[in-house]
Amino acid sequence: METLANLESFVRSAETGSFSAAARLLALTPAAVSRNVAILERNIGVRLFQRSTRKLSLTQAGERFLADIGGNLEALQTAISAVSSDRGEPAGVLKVSLPPTFGISHVLPLLPAFLARYPLIRPEWHFENRQVDLIAEGYDAAIGGAFELTPGVVSRKLAMADIVAVASPAYLAGQPLPTHPSELSRLNGIVMRGSRTGRIRQWLMQDGAGNAATASLNENIVLNDPAAMREAAILGLGVTLLILPDVQAPIQRGELVRVLPDWHADAGALSLYYPSRTLMPAKTRVFIDYMVEAFHRDNV
Repeated sequence: METLANLESFVRSAETGSFSAAARLLALTPAAVSRNVAILERNIGVRLFQRSTRKLSLTQAGERFLADIGGNLEALQTAISAVSSDRGEPAGVLKVSLPPTFGISHVLPLLPAFLARYPLIRPEWHFENRQVDLIAEGYDAAIGGAFELTPGVVSRKLAMADIVAVASPAYLAGQPLPTHPSELSRLNGIVMRGSRTGRIRQWLMQDGAGNAATASLNENIVLNDPAAMREAAILGLGVTLLILPDVQAPIQRGELVRVLPDWHADAGALSLYYPSRTLMPAKTRVFIDYMVEAFHRDNV
């Protein structure tokens, strides 16, 4: 009978298309993964991969073998995980990607109560402004907005991401307030350049009556992080556009005020993303349930 290590190496290599990527998921060296797959091929007498210096692709037999064992391997891993704790509690490293501003302000404060309920889970949280590849990079879950749903990934909505214009009271003092998004061009603008596109993000704002207009922000200050944009606005450097959850606390403290309070831009939803599996690891399932319950309760 084949060892779990050989089967895991095959399945993860097939999913990621790379021995190196599979090695990162399995905490092995690429050579060890390649060796495990070679042993599996030798034992069953079938070539599972076509190998080249640039590409790793499944043979027809490999595709059939992956379809036959993929779900069974997940079931076996889940069974092993379930009995890995003497008390049968959710356990293990929970690797999650989160946007820094939203993650630190709204998700990190939930961690103490979560760990009190599930003390055998060990968080490994990465705060980063990018869309991660959950499967290839070995993440259990990710939180963010407008992720592209790649095959094998599903999402659960946590909160709406309305974009609002904010500035400090000190900056706005002594000058007429804008009444229309086009009038934002009279103010200093704090804007963000997209890391993937290299362009300044433009927002189409709308009011309660259904009117729409483009927010015309000047590019006086260009930053690449929402937290930095928020702090620049608090410092009185100009007006900026950010998701409402990121600026709720400064607004409540009086550090920021909404400019054009009747207008907002729709940035979709902040969602929780995770790999779709027939049998999900307990640590991932309880994290998903806990986050969805917390955000729906608090209505962030």
